[in-house]
Amino acid sequence: MKLELRGITKRFGALVANDHIDLTVEPGEIHCLLGENGAGKSTLMNVLYGLYRADEGEILLDDEPVRFHGPGDALAAGIGMVHQHFMLIPVFTVAENVMLGHEPTKGGVVLDLPAARQLVAEISQRFGFDIDPDDVVGDLPVGAQQRVEIIKALARDAKVLVLDEPTAVLTPQETDELMIIMKQLATAGTSIVFITHKLREVKEVADRITVMRLGKVVATASPSSSTTELASLMVGRDVDLTVDKNPPTLGAESFVVAGLTVLDSTGQRLLDDVTFTIREGEILAIAGVQGNGQTELTEAILGLRSGVKGSVTLDGKELVGASVRDSLDAGIGFVPEDRKKDGLVAEFSVAENLMLDRSVGEPFAKGMNIRFDYLEEFAQKSIKEFDIRTQGSDTLAGRLSGGNQQKVVLARELSRELRLLIASQPTRGLDVGSIEFVHERIVATRDAGIPVLIVSTELDEVLGLADRIAVMYRGKIVGIVDADASRAQLGEMMAGIHA
Repeated sequence: MKLELRGITKRFGALVANDHIDLTVEPGEIHCLLGENGAGKSTLMNVLYGLYRADEGEILLDDEPVRFHGPGDALAAGIGMVHQHFMLIPVFTVAENVMLGHEPTKGGVVLDLPAARQLVAEISQRFGFDIDPDDVVGDLPVGAQQRVEIIKALARDAKVLVLDEPTAVLTPQETDELMIIMKQLATAGTSIVFITHKLREVKEVADRITVMRLGKVVATASPSSSTTELASLMVGRDVDLTVDKNPPTLGAESFVVAGLTVLDSTGQRLLDDVTFTIREGEILAIAGVQGNGQTELTEAILGLRSGVKGSVTLDGKELVGASVRDSLDAGIGFVPEDRKKDGLVAEFSVAENLMLDRSVGEPFAKGMNIRFDYLEEFAQKSIKEFDIRTQGSDTLAGRLSGGNQQKVVLARELSRELRLLIASQPTRGLDVGSIEFVHERIVATRDAGIPVLIVSTELDEVLGLADRIAVMYRGKIVGIVDADASRAQLGEMMAGIHA
């Protein structure tokens, strides 16, 4: 099926999320929609899928105009979408999830589950998905759950399949398997729209590439284009994609985690006997698929978790049992994984956010009073040093772009007298230019002789920044390897295979 979007425009108040977008996807083509977060990619696909109604423009299937009033209309027309966050019921079987909302019946009354099982088995066999219709979805690994989502779309006879950031939760091996599946689907005649910001994957699988920036199509490229060219198109300027750093100058083992265990309220182990050290002037990166204990690890170190056993020492000082205030005063800078939830107060100004956690005592306060003159001087210095794009220090943090919000968090945390930096998902949701800046600051912190702990699900980021890599799986560290480890080895470790 040929898909064509003509002049699609979608506004949210004064914001133009899609500005007269033209896009054509040929039958059996893998067409990559490339762009940074906020470029308008997902909005455009939500218009296509009937979740949003376009303010202007039209959609054509096989040269015939169509109008969708909801996802049901899109599905009926042959368009399927696999969202970044799966739409599955964990306690249902694969067959039950596939039939949900389109339940086959016998005589119009009794659910025909055997028919759903047979359909799943046929699709699975045709494309080599290796999915059992009777498996409970919650028991399946993430890569298999994604294949269930694809089966759902194919079971409804999807001729155009939209994959929205499909590799965000996959191991490298699962990503490779998905690429093979995409090529098989395209060979069988399915048109695929692949939404992503990962350049390596684009070059590996795309037939054509459409680049979006700030709601507009800025270029159409081929997979033969270099990653540097594609990155420049995404950002609008030249970008250095490599992390420039010298070999580490190592000091003492100043940060030591030994036998760290975290129990939830039912006694289940969220962290299980985690042990590692970081030396002064070293970056240790924690790799792994999201949800394998990384969040609990950083929160336990900072004092945000109860039910913690084991030992965490910084410069010989025990932090298990200490308060968050004590941990910060010990010299920990913390960049949380969710800046909007845990890193900023959106209703506070940029200046006020730069002072968070530091409003007691010098240099920001004297007695019971805030030193507003010092705060303004500090804010102006930070805005300049970290290139925070804002109209002023009194601008509310919630009005900044994601990249500039992250720069506010970094400016605050890196301005402490640091003895340890913990940065969790430090570049999530940032454009390529902002990523380049954040990486430079992290490396500069390491080069200043400070131990750095990075937690990231982006394997390219881990490989670029780390001096050593620890891989987590189901609350345990399955191994610690040097930064020159192969993707294949790291992928196996991320799936639970010990180094």
